[in-house]
Amino acid sequence: MQLALDSSITLSNRSKQISMPFYKISYLLLFCFIANGCTEPYILETNTYEEVLVVEATITNELKKQEITLTKTARFEDKETQIEKGANVFITDNNGIRYDFKEESGKYISTTEFQAIPKKEYKLNIKTSDGKSFESSTETLTPINPMQNVKTTVETKDSLRGVGIRVTSFDPTNAAKYYRYEYEETYKIIAPKWVANKSIATSETTIGIIPNPPDTRICYSTKKNTELLLANTNNLNEARLNFLVRFISDQNYIITHRYSILVKQYIESLASCTYYTTLKKLSGSGSILYPTQPGFIIGNIKPVNNENDKILGYFDVASVSSKRIYFNYEDLFPGEFPPPYYTNCDQDIYTLCFGPGCRGDDLIQGINLNKLAYQFHEGINYHMVHFECGDCTSFSSNIKPLFWKD
Repeated sequence: MQLALDSSITLSNRSKQISMPFYKISYLLLFCFIANGCTEPYILETNTYEEVLVVEATITNELKKQEITLTKTARFEDKETQIEKGANVFITDNNGIRYDFKEESGKYISTTEFQAIPKKEYKLNIKTSDGKSFESSTETLTPINPMQNVKTTVETKDSLRGVGIRVTSFDPTNAAKYYRYEYEETYKIIAPKWVANKSIATSETTIGIIPNPPDTRICYSTKKNTELLLANTNNLNEARLNFLVRFISDQNYIITHRYSILVKQYIESLASCTYYTTLKKLSGSGSILYPTQPGFIIGNIKPVNNENDKILGYFDVASVSSKRIYFNYEDLFPGEFPPPYYTNCDQDIYTLCFGPGCRGDDLIQGINLNKLAYQFHEGINYHMVHFECGDCTSFSSNIKPLFWKD
């Protein structure tokens, strides 16, 4: 998560930014809580930019090596996330057990596998390399309520027809009220203009034709959601959810062949629900990757020695469940033409000569820069397409995921 601090409240989307003076914050917060059913308030403070530690910490009832991410706030114009390195991170429980975390690949990973246990109390401790110390409030595991199902339906959203991916969940005890969802989608890509041969530039003026590696035809892309997906059952007659986690247009090429989605459901507390709801509202687009953080959302992690040391984030102890589903385009849209490829794959003819009316220079350069993919040639006329149309490894991976099922 990359957060940016500024002296005004800023809501953003991809096309515009709107500055909001401080006196309007209370109205925004009131709307947040009414609309989302979270009623425990969080204090907001504005501040001019300063570097602040940002914490993403959710431990669950899964037996695994738990992960915590520590980054630093950034200015709006910053493009990359700055990792907090060299910190001492550990979690303690009310039985005196300590769970240490080790820095690894930009995250802090627990040195042993463990899981959150009901009724146990957990506290997060962080000491940064520059000597600042922070600790969270004591948190306990939220109610355990596995999701019932992940299902697909053909539906219309905002006048677009497509696939709705919905999660159903029900808690007969009504103990689980607040939900957060994440998903990771993987889809199969088949280069529509792949052919058995490819072109190479053998000199500045000549072209050779060689066999095309077959592993450049089929690829798999995986992406995680970048939006906070929140739901609650406060305004429902019973604690039963039918939540739209993902909507995909029937013209989106990612479902052309085979598509899979892994959905995770976290049961949240009232406090964590309020924190995420406020963050989502103030982020405008709801992005969890690059929210335009307005100032200070006070979470449950506080400085130990110096009250002026600031920290953003929340230590979340949440029960989780997950399900993965697959579908093919023809399963949901039988007999219909599949979506178009994401880029134009029409052929263009390049004449391999180097005078007026020739395109030899463009052809040689396009081959060398992997911008053109060979189809066939007739004499000096080469039929070419955009490289992505003939080689999916130019933007995706040809390694089949271990979990993938055809």
